Amino acid sequence: MALAPIIAGRRTAWVFALLPILLAVVLIGGVGEAEHRTDSRDNLPDNADSTAAAFLLDELPDEATEAAIVLWTADSGKLSESALGEIESQSEGELVPSEDGTAVFTVIPVEGGNADEIGEKVDALREDLRAGAPDGVTVGVTGPAGIRADLSKVFDGADMRLLLATMLIVAVLLVVTYRSPILWVIPLVVVGVADRFAVVAATQVLDGVGLPWDGTTTGVLSVLVFGAGTDYALLLISRYRDELRSTESRHEAMAHALRRTSEAVIGSALTVFLAVLALVLSVVPSTRALGVACAVGIVVAATFALVVLPAALVLFGRWVFWPKVPRHGDQAAVDTDSVFHKVGQVVARRPRTVVVSTLLLLAVLASGLAGVRFGLDESDQLLDRPEAVTTGERLAESYPAGTVEPTQVVTRASEDEVLPVVSEVDGVESARVSASGGGVTQVDVVLTAEPGSEDARATVEDIRDALGDLPSTYVGGTEAESLDARDAASRDMLLILPLILGMVLLGLAIILRSLLGPVLLVLSVVATYVAALGASWWIFTGVFGFEAVDVKIPLFAFLFLVALGVDYNLFLVTRAREEAREHGSREGMLRALTVTGGVITSAGILLAAVFAVLGVLPLVALAQLGTIICVGVLLDTLVVRTMLVPAVAVLLGDRFWWPRRV
Repeated sequence: MALAPIIAGRRTAWVFALLPILLAVVLIGGVGEAEHRTDSRDNLPDNADSTAAAFLLDELPDEATEAAIVLWTADSGKLSESALGEIESQSEGELVPSEDGTAVFTVIPVEGGNADEIGEKVDALREDLRAGAPDGVTVGVTGPAGIRADLSKVFDGADMRLLLATMLIVAVLLVVTYRSPILWVIPLVVVGVADRFAVVAATQVLDGVGLPWDGTTTGVLSVLVFGAGTDYALLLISRYRDELRSTESRHEAMAHALRRTSEAVIGSALTVFLAVLALVLSVVPSTRALGVACAVGIVVAATFALVVLPAALVLFGRWVFWPKVPRHGDQAAVDTDSVFHKVGQVVARRPRTVVVSTLLLLAVLASGLAGVRFGLDESDQLLDRPEAVTTGERLAESYPAGTVEPTQVVTRASEDEVLPVVSEVDGVESARVSASGGGVTQVDVVLTAEPGSEDARATVEDIRDALGDLPSTYVGGTEAESLDARDAASRDMLLILPLILGMVLLGLAIILRSLLGPVLLVLSVVATYVAALGASWWIFTGVFGFEAVDVKIPLFAFLFLVALGVDYNLFLVTRAREEAREHGSREGMLRALTVTGGVITSAGILLAAVFAVLGVLPLVALAQLGTIICVGVLLDTLVVRTMLVPAVAVLLGDRFWWPRRV
């Protein structure tokens, strides 16, 4: 890295340490995050039937496109005549009593174009209803409006909780890693400023290109910046500490460390950048936005790690490592009898046994995929159980299962053409016109099947087939959106997953200038991903009680596991190539394991913990993503990168670098 002596220079270090941070702070405070408004259509695939239905609803003259279902239930026995009378006077719409006499509901249209507006109106509705509820009667609000209102509250203060939890985890693990009460502050401050700068930069870019974002986008972005940025910091500081033992000048030591680590960091960041940018090929706007945001974030993280952090470390001198200050002449880390030196000895003695045993472990974990189910119902998206969910479950006890979230048929055809056709479809309990005007009609269809079931999706497909000959007629609603999301996820997996693999393989081949090694490394990462997905399914069903995996999670988990797995591949293999020039391929890999095993393990544990922090957001999908990546990163760092890859390299020797000669 040509800039290494300048960044670490005696007179210029303060410029590279302080100036970027000051500029970032000014931008964060002066410009700030771009403003945005959430729209449920941002999560719908382009050109899908349910997406067309959602846009056609906008043409209705009445803005009330979300239905709130108000349910009154008797606390015990049946609803009395007096209670029904009070409910009727309180209700604004037609009451629908249950056959068992224990409940009655009505549908109230809620105006509002975005989740915040709907949330405010649903909250006000709930407050009014509870104030006027008869004695011995419980009232609750569910339906599409109720569920959307409760979902919108997920991110109230969530960004701050996520940031504080992430910083706390990183701080604790850095203290444990460095065993210093001082050193951890420097990388934490640098990465923390990088995170806030990345959020501002990413949201401004998304606003400029017209892509949507929400709390999920910025939450995942922050976790990625903290995870990757801290990984890069750990690698740089580890090499800097080693160079301080062989170089008297700390400025020269940092210049050497920066030159040696920059190839791995830049190569890793470039590969991750291209991999996450592959998400722009998704058919879902919010997924495309996540790809662009993460691409911006990884550039910011690498820049701060290679420019700001080295200069900051040089400014403070050796004493920041107190109480274990590295002195000139101390024994180099590669020559110590560390835990990973002993692991390397085991690998060297029995490489075939290590390869077979680790592959068997990954295969056993991957067997969990045999029972995995994909697709979350909208009411199952929250870890908590808000009013919309509990009220919906109570509604399903007394009414057809599809009452909570009716399927919507939106059409320019006349209702006389639509209603008879829809009513005759098997699995349809009832169909009624809920809104009409401007040449557009909305028909709410109640299905008999349980929400989220295969029968419900099959009924939606049957409705679409039955209405296929009618012009400008689309089927939307939760079940239809879930069906289209499945199709979109399958399409994205088939297109983007191979592209990500190709990007990673190409990046490794260019950096290592070989073919066989990169292919084996990519295969090891894929094996880790499959094993993590299988093991996580057991955790989901046995620990958390999740009944399905969100359809978008496999692609996101693959992206982050494969892309971030490149970090550890490059940390290990670039050092192995360096050592191999003097000691040969087999000994070079073992020496690389000795010196990088600690930093890779520390980085992996930290990254796993950071992604696990996604669980502070009460979204099932993010909890699942965090769990899969946590399990995958731990497998990658503790098993694959520590045992499997070194054992394969020992078995292959110089052939590992084919066709290159080391």
